[in-house]
Amino acid sequence: MLKKPSTSGSLPKARNYCARQERCQQEVRDKLYAWEIPAKEIEPIISQLISEGFLNEARFAEHYAVSKSRQKGWGPRRIEAALKQKQVSGPCIREALKAIDQQEQQERLKKLVTKRWEKEPAHPLKRQKVMAYFLRRGFDADAVRKALGG
Repeated sequence: MLKKPSTSGSLPKARNYCARQERCQQEVRDKLYAWEIPAKEIEPIISQLISEGFLNEARFAEHYAVSKSRQKGWGPRRIEAALKQKQVSGPCIREALKAIDQQEQQERLKKLVTKRWEKEPAHPLKRQKVMAYFLRRGFDADAVRKALGG
């Protein structure tokens, strides 16, 4: 027989969950539902986590945007779409995208384009293929053209 989860222990458990890494409100909400916390208790728990500083949407968005840009090589459009999917607010998304160092991102894009260009076999549509690849990664067409040298 399964035991019902204890609601009194859910706040410390949620604090621990948020302390391990930055989380957005929706991730915490989904986790609380997964722990079978009653729906009426979820929003007060989230409010408590926000007031205690365990949960900060702006901090999460900035960390997410910078790390995805640096580690995964994502462009701003893809980062924006991912943050929207996580239900982060528009102002937080705009501030997070501003946190990405534009000069660093342009240099990284240039290196990635060069690497991809060398990897792609000689083909009449090589430029289009490389361009399409980086558009799918969330980069602006003008930025990719500039990195391609044209």
